[in-house]
Amino acid sequence: MRIKPLPRFPFPILLVCLALAGCVLPGRGTAMPTPPGATPTPAPTGTPEKPLAVLVVPADMAKDESAQLQTAVYTLAEAAGMRFQVLNQLGPEDLQLDGPSLKVVIAYPPDPGLEALAAAAPQIQFLAVSIPNLVTAPNLSTLGAAGQPADQAAFVAGYAAAMLSQDYRVGIAVQKDDPAGQVAEAAFANGMNYYCGLCQVSFPPFYTYPVHIEIPKDATPDAFAAYGVPFQNYDVNAVYVAPDVANSSFLYSLAGRGLYLISSALPGTDLQPNWIFSIKADLLPALQKMFPDLAAGKGGQTVPEPLTLGDVNSNLLSEGKQRLVQQVLDGLQAGTIGTGVTPAP
Repeated sequence: MRIKPLPRFPFPILLVCLALAGCVLPGRGTAMPTPPGATPTPAPTGTPEKPLAVLVVPADMAKDESAQLQTAVYTLAEAAGMRFQVLNQLGPEDLQLDGPSLKVVIAYPPDPGLEALAAAAPQIQFLAVSIPNLVTAPNLSTLGAAGQPADQAAFVAGYAAAMLSQDYRVGIAVQKDDPAGQVAEAAFANGMNYYCGLCQVSFPPFYTYPVHIEIPKDATPDAFAAYGVPFQNYDVNAVYVAPDVANSSFLYSLAGRGLYLISSALPGTDLQPNWIFSIKADLLPALQKMFPDLAAGKGGQTVPEPLTLGDVNSNLLSEGKQRLVQQVLDGLQAGTIGTGVTPAP
């Protein structure tokens, strides 16, 4: 039997045909990044899915905060070669959202049941942000689970209050019969002493500082104002108000008595003249630091809530003084400065 030879084509024509064929091979093409808040578009058939990172935030989160967070996590996911999606709720059915491509879930309060979800999906890395009372696992990490470190916040507040007060006339308000409040009182006094040493009062009245005020847990907001009277009676200049008792009516009543204030959040811009600074959570940089490990499948981390200075009143805390306060805060968080007390459980 005689075999008929295949037709021959000039070599340049053959190259053109191959090039055209390469342009239409299935599965080729560039995947466009998913903008924050959007559902990722499935990749063309035949192309392996990129890993997916999901951010779970409540629908009632402040718009500015939510937008900043979505942009940050989107940027992290894109840098790690991952796709990104936002959800307002998370349930077991959502773990099948993208099959085996779902690799990272970052969840904000309320807790959607992360311990059970992590146990059901060991191939996914979960990060719980500001969600307390979780037990970490190889695929479940926590960030800021215990809230603001009461000892560090009070220590830096005591340091700054002593710096700005005549004869170190400072005070602190905490919740009564609260372990965190007791820790804060001791740390605040240590922060004051860290700045001024013996803190000896040179002129009358010769009172002992700091002045401690403890407010019962069941006190109504309207009753808080009366607890500010001792600060005024003992000529206190600056007060640290612990987060548990920092309702706005109390803060305004203290400002009305001419006191300068440090707390966790400025309740209104009209209080700015009496506001030294806020001691705030600084979660985003910590999340950015943790994300590469999560994307690489490394979990089980427990990271405390980092702190930062916010709402700084430069009329009260000059640039130089702010730099000193920041150095103390940095030292506390790096472990080079101790608060002198055991942190609250």
